[in-house]
Amino acid sequence: MKRSIVGSICRQLMYSTNAARCCALQHLQGMEAGLSTLATEFPDDGKGKALVLKEYGKVEDALHMIHQEKPTAQSLGDNQVLMRILAAPINPSDISTIEGRYPLRPALPCTPGFEGVAVVEAIGKNVTRFRPGDRAVPIEHGQGTWRTYGVFEQHHWYRIPSDLPIATAATMAINPPTAVRLLEEFVDLKEGDTIIHTGGTSSTGKYILQLAHEKGVKCISVIRDRPDRAAAEHELKEMGSSLVVTSDELQGAMKGWEHGRPKLGLDCIGGKDSLEVAKVLDKDATLVVYGGMSREPIQIPPGSLIFNNISVRGFWLTGGFAQMKDGWKAKERLVDRVVALFRQKVIKPVMVECLPVEEWEKGIQLYRQRHTGKVLLTNYGDDVCM
Repeated sequence: MKRSIVGSICRQLMYSTNAARCCALQHLQGMEAGLSTLATEFPDDGKGKALVLKEYGKVEDALHMIHQEKPTAQSLGDNQVLMRILAAPINPSDISTIEGRYPLRPALPCTPGFEGVAVVEAIGKNVTRFRPGDRAVPIEHGQGTWRTYGVFEQHHWYRIPSDLPIATAATMAINPPTAVRLLEEFVDLKEGDTIIHTGGTSSTGKYILQLAHEKGVKCISVIRDRPDRAAAEHELKEMGSSLVVTSDELQGAMKGWEHGRPKLGLDCIGGKDSLEVAKVLDKDATLVVYGGMSREPIQIPPGSLIFNNISVRGFWLTGGFAQMKDGWKAKERLVDRVVALFRQKVIKPVMVECLPVEEWEKGIQLYRQRHTGKVLLTNYGDDVCM
């Protein structure tokens, strides 16, 4: 691939002006450096795989693995980039998409995967956002990251620093931005205020907790009961949670709560959890629903609405950006903020477990068994998870 790209640019130089030759030579030097880095850092045998969804249904029945030919640099459109996906997580939105329950239903057949991290292998002639060797994350939905190679429009991806660990980069475009926006868009939180959130051990839950702690906001974390309850509670308190309870314990625990009642509730579970959270909210508080992992309707006591005047709002990261005129620019700014939060150690990456993309069925099983962390499908060795 390197010879074909370099050869193409050299042929163009023969018929260029001096100024054009200078620009082209600089472009060539940058591409040669990027390609050299690629060959050293990410060895590539040119053999690809992709998961394909032909019709919606149960994940194990609906998905199929195919072998993938690596696209050539010559096949790229002027504004397209050839990416090699290094790692991509299995997220709830991916499962919902495969099952046909997600609001965004891509045209079939397609490759699932909303999130991940990739390395740029080649660029079209009008691409200005990337050079070969750059790392990038998707900022447009439906990019299909459960594969080895992909050709994408340049504005659908965003360049990130190459020093971020691959596992961190692969899981930074959905959960951390969601946590940032949940804490900033609905209630003007001040130091000493209290929030409450369900799904306390989820990835987004942990980011919410760490960001709240940084603001000096007290956090009540609601979790499911489990055999490793003590370890989960210890971890969340280490991150700054003031109280870790199950929904069944919440009412009793609040009798001994010596701080203000929660001004903000964040619910990703629904069902009974939303009911118990709504009961303990402060007057004029806001409950934000951003998920429904229980697959049960949220439950709101009439008294909470009538006498406590609580507000119930919904939040959808992808849909919110889609409604913005410059949504992709807003997403870029948010990704930059998340990078800074990781570098400043305000938030720390979630635990991950890595499997080669060809072991996707095992990955789905692990995803369903885990209460915390992420499962990554990888195209780049075991050290992704190190």
